[in-house]
Amino acid sequence: MDFTHPSSSSGSWNHLCNVVEYSGIFDSESRQPHSRCMENTRVALRRSITQVLDQRDRTNIWLNGLAGVGKTSIAFTIAEEMKSAKRLAATFFFSHKHAQKAATIIPTIAYQLALAFPRIRGDIVKAIENDDSLLSDGKSHADQMRELVIRPLQTLKFREESYVIIIDALDECFSQEEAARLVALLTDTLSGPSLPLIHLIYTSRPEVHIRAAMPSGVHEILLTTRDKDTIQDVRFFLRTSLDKTRTIRPAVFGQPPIPWPSEDEFETLVFKAGGLFVYAAMAMNFISTAGHHPQERLELLLRKKSTAGADIDQLYREIIEASKDPLAHCRMLASIINLRHPLSLAELQELFYVDKRSLAMMLEAFSPVILNDGAGHVEIYHASLRDFMNDPSRSKQYHIDAPHTHEHLACCCLDFITRQGSVRTRAILVSPLPYPYPYQMWDIHLRSAYPSSKLRNLLSRFTNESLQHWVQTSISNLTLLESIQGARRTCLSLKWIRSPSDIAVAWRLHKGSKKFAKRY
Repeated sequence: MDFTHPSSSSGSWNHLCNVVEYSGIFDSESRQPHSRCMENTRVALRRSITQVLDQRDRTNIWLNGLAGVGKTSIAFTIAEEMKSAKRLAATFFFSHKHAQKAATIIPTIAYQLALAFPRIRGDIVKAIENDDSLLSDGKSHADQMRELVIRPLQTLKFREESYVIIIDALDECFSQEEAARLVALLTDTLSGPSLPLIHLIYTSRPEVHIRAAMPSGVHEILLTTRDKDTIQDVRFFLRTSLDKTRTIRPAVFGQPPIPWPSEDEFETLVFKAGGLFVYAAMAMNFISTAGHHPQERLELLLRKKSTAGADIDQLYREIIEASKDPLAHCRMLASIINLRHPLSLAELQELFYVDKRSLAMMLEAFSPVILNDGAGHVEIYHASLRDFMNDPSRSKQYHIDAPHTHEHLACCCLDFITRQGSVRTRAILVSPLPYPYPYQMWDIHLRSAYPSSKLRNLLSRFTNESLQHWVQTSISNLTLLESIQGARRTCLSLKWIRSPSDIAVAWRLHKGSKKFAKRY
């Protein structure tokens, strides 16, 4: 039995809690809705993974496969099973949907270890007390790993049970180099004989840099869309989901419900899904969308013949084509995908104030591929949609290039800022709350934007009006200073200087940054 260490300091523990990246913990509320395997699916695969985890060695697992084959659902389900068996040490689930920082990975793992093994919590807290910089952004991961994870775990080396740490979606890590370093760090440091037995599970797409980082002897599990068990599981998922739709729509299918769909339609849908779970899930989202007849939606999906299954691109195109204004909605979708971090519906309505109607129509039309419950962040359902929209060879006529997407976002940010007026601007600047998204990110989008006349006019208005409010409000804020300096550098570049008025804008930004800098 574990006992809480008596020397635990609430101050250092609170410090750790404050830097934890909770979106990296598999069952965090910020990750809702949780993606798990449907009951009675992936049974053989999960059993084979459990068999490896039951071995009395340090075999690690690399579960890899293309986008949409269900890697995260499997990782989540294994984590649930290991947590129930009291064998889950920690998880870190990477996601583009959350503004995760590299510096939080090891502290987040240490936090979970302290909860899983209360006996070592005091040792973790003591390490933080001994080194104030241990949780800082600049601290090396190796130092963090040694002090927050390895040394505390050494007190548990005589444990007979084996444990698991799961790292999901390595391909969504901050960079290729960061992913490789993390694999090497975890694999090397957790393999020592002075530690309890810990298996590592990594999941990712089968990318070259991740394969190169994997240690020799790793147990590789390749998920494909051609595996018979996977195809059978997708079939089971579709049959169960269609039956549920048929049952809960008595006004459409009667009571008791009539048989639906036909066997030919069902087999065609199964073929189109192939072994791709994300295809099956989004197809069901599309078919069962409220306010539409399921049979009509099914016919829309089946109207184009497929020569190959698991064609996620065709599914995305069919969903886009079903909207009333595909190009306008794709422009809005591209903007949401290219936000620096997800925003709530209310925040999006403020940001896209001029395009509020288009936003509402897009969210309705693309509801099968966008998560939006009205309360949390508005996010894309799956990372494969980002890949599709960002690749012109895949999205074809629906592709919106990055410069024009950032031009739209920069315009929306500047429009938001210039709409506030002097009183509202001062209230925002002096508030202890985080600045609204446009105040934080306007210069980031400006840097990557196509310099349209609309954007240049908005920037001129900003430097003539809002910038003066910023300067007149006697505050010292590094975020504002860096944003003005960043915008100044952008406006001094050759792509921006086209007329004397552009030089005047750059000069006003230069003066504004100088006045801000004097306060530091």
